[in-house]
Amino acid sequence: MQFIGLQSQIARNNRRSFLLLIGFPALILFGILVIMYFSFQGDTEQIASAILMVAPFVLAGVGIWFLIAYLSHTAIIRATTGSRTLERKENQRVYNLTENLCMSVGMPIPKLYVIDSPVLNAYASGIDKNSFAVTLTTGIIETLDDHELEGVIAHELTHIRNRDVRLLIISIIFVGIFAFIVEILFRSVLHGNRGRRDKSDGRVLIIALLVAIVVYFFSILFRFALSRSREYMADAGAVEMTKNGPALASALRKISGNSDLDAASEDVKELYIDNSKKKAGFFSFLSGLFATHPPIEKRIQILEHGI
Repeated sequence: MQFIGLQSQIARNNRRSFLLLIGFPALILFGILVIMYFSFQGDTEQIASAILMVAPFVLAGVGIWFLIAYLSHTAIIRATTGSRTLERKENQRVYNLTENLCMSVGMPIPKLYVIDSPVLNAYASGIDKNSFAVTLTTGIIETLDDHELEGVIAHELTHIRNRDVRLLIISIIFVGIFAFIVEILFRSVLHGNRGRRDKSDGRVLIIALLVAIVVYFFSILFRFALSRSREYMADAGAVEMTKNGPALASALRKISGNSDLDAASEDVKELYIDNSKKKAGFFSFLSGLFATHPPIEKRIQILEHGI
């Protein structure tokens, strides 16, 4: 994998975040445009008039949704994963490792949280310096030695430094909007069929549902691509910080097969250092196609051999 410097990675993720902020509302408006085209049978004047009328409400709705998610995402993630604040007196070791790594690269120290679980996992979260955080399970803290745990913490700190967490959380927020729209339209179609709605209205709802599903599908694919690439970059950044690639490879080897941390939302699992599940045959192919993380074996191979 081609190495990308920290500032280049930050700049790229900032651009992507900006494009997401523009692109997702544009995707919604495009979906509405397609629906309007079928609703008004290609009448361009009616379509233009309807779009101009609807666009402000769409943008306002997206803005309100994003503002609520921006202000409450930390609480939502903590509630979803069951994390709590890790007190310094509870585990001075984790604080020492984190503070030393942060001082070595001149970054602010994020908040530290812990999940009471024997599985081995960790994640970084937050959108700005006031919400950046690293969360570790008790299992990963107790199982890894200092060098291995340092590598894991450095991996999560790199996500924060690279602005990966902000990019991913923004994408999760907007994909959540599409999921909500698909659910509403699906329920409307079911309700319309039961209520014997006018056939033309039923066709419009079905078209709207199909358009929303297609848009939702492509937004998910885009989010998966972001998630996979960021893991390789975070591994590389961790090695740069610790100068100890074998330690992180050893940590990932211990994490592999022991990382299935329950969460109420699949979206939150994208934040984890590992979210892979082994499946056989054709299901393995599908799992790889839609996986949010690259295979952990591939990451270990790159760390140990650079290939």
